[in-house]
Amino acid sequence: MKLSAACVVAVDVGSVRTGSFAWAAVDMPGHTLTAHGDDPAGAAGALSAALTDGASAVLALEAPMSVPVPGDWKLLGKGRTGEGNRAWSASAGAGALATGLAQGAWLLAEIARALPGLAATTQVSRWRGAADGGGAPLLLVEAFVSGEGKPVPTALGPHAADAEAAARAVAERLAGEDGTDGTDGTDMTCAPQRAFSLLAAQAHWAGLAVAGDELALDVLVVRARPAG
Repeated sequence: MKLSAACVVAVDVGSVRTGSFAWAAVDMPGHTLTAHGDDPAGAAGALSAALTDGASAVLALEAPMSVPVPGDWKLLGKGRTGEGNRAWSASAGAGALATGLAQGAWLLAEIARALPGLAATTQVSRWRGAADGGGAPLLLVEAFVSGEGKPVPTALGPHAADAEAAARAVAERLAGEDGTDGTDGTDMTCAPQRAFSLLAAQAHWAGLAVAGDELALDVLVVRARPAG
């Protein structure tokens, strides 16, 4: 398996009923938009197809996917390092977290059903290790599209534009093309508090093979930056 051939699917978490859910897929290394849609089944199918074809894959959910659990109860609900004034526990973040939990769990369960025994990880180094016959071919990350990183809505609508922006940002980060200080660098972290990884918990619930220590490890968070 060559990690230079990968599919990144990003999901703009939102209400399926009202049409606020959207997903987009880009390839690596070309970062070409290869597919998009407004149905969770399409997103799960794109990831399953890439993995079945022998490529590695990345699922990026645009919702808080790791939360800090402090030792001191007075710090409960405190934002993660790097969030600024948009804490995961504020109304918008908390709403996206709740919706993302259900939608992410559904997506991962569908992938597990299509590919029994599939290994997933929230750790980039373990994902890269899949190229050597170890590691996990499915990487789970968090995307953050807000403020100056918001793209101009396309003809497909603002939710699809957000999903595409998230997918491209994640692909660029993993390829080391976004000018950050390292391809594995994260834009937010629970440290110095202990992390509770909602991505690892979802993967475990869905039946994917995920290492137990990942429940307490930070996930990669990629913030979309202004174009240009």
